[in-house]
Amino acid sequence: MTAPGGAAAAQDPDDGGLRIVGRLTAASNATFVGTLGDVAVVYKPVAGERPLWDFPDGTLASREVATYLVSQALGWDVVPRTWWGDGPLGPGMLQLWQEPDTGQDPVDVVPAAAVPAPGWRTVLEGTDEHGSPVAVVHEDSAALRRMAVLDVLVNNADRKGGHVLPVAGGHRYGVDHGVTFHTEPKLRTVLWGWVGEALDADETAGVRRVRVAVDGDLGAALSALLAADEVEAFAERCDRLLTTAVFPGPTGGAPPVPWPLF
Repeated sequence: MTAPGGAAAAQDPDDGGLRIVGRLTAASNATFVGTLGDVAVVYKPVAGERPLWDFPDGTLASREVATYLVSQALGWDVVPRTWWGDGPLGPGMLQLWQEPDTGQDPVDVVPAAAVPAPGWRTVLEGTDEHGSPVAVVHEDSAALRRMAVLDVLVNNADRKGGHVLPVAGGHRYGVDHGVTFHTEPKLRTVLWGWVGEALDADETAGVRRVRVAVDGDLGAALSALLAADEVEAFAERCDRLLTTAVFPGPTGGAPPVPWPLF
């Protein structure tokens, strides 16, 4: 099995013998839990992808793999290990399963009068089904800042609260990156807490690493997974973020947050 365009580097050699043990029924596209030996994985076959009006059919799995490659180039371990592989329902994306940790969710809805502080950012305010004031909040943490940087670079159109996974040890993983790398502004996220604030030195260095890698191995790998104009637009977003050096705000005519939020 080879990845789209022959991107063998994005394929994990251990993907033989995948066994499906369950399905995540809440997912928009066919998403399964499987095992490779004693290792649990998420499996999203291309055959189970629902068509979208603004993304080419059959490309969501390769976009997930591409986002992982960018995460690796950043050097921050934002996305769990993800690769192109095969399974009982055909080729698609495989990703190491992450068991969520218990405790305070890194993105949450709380009563407006009870926003945790300090250490939290408010993204939205509104009312619940009873008319009570509530707020959508997220951690003000280095891990989520890095995830927000990744989302800007890959133009993530669907960073829901449930796509931020807290795991043991305080780490945060981002998952579900099928609607990324569009050439038009599509950023929809719940991680808007740093709009207009400067990137720190580590964040800037990470973006610079990615931009250098686009002209080398990363660019070659992405070209096997994405269209040429999508790779070009990705490089332009890297350049723009290095030039402005601040977290951008919403642009374009689309809603700035995904729906549903969680």
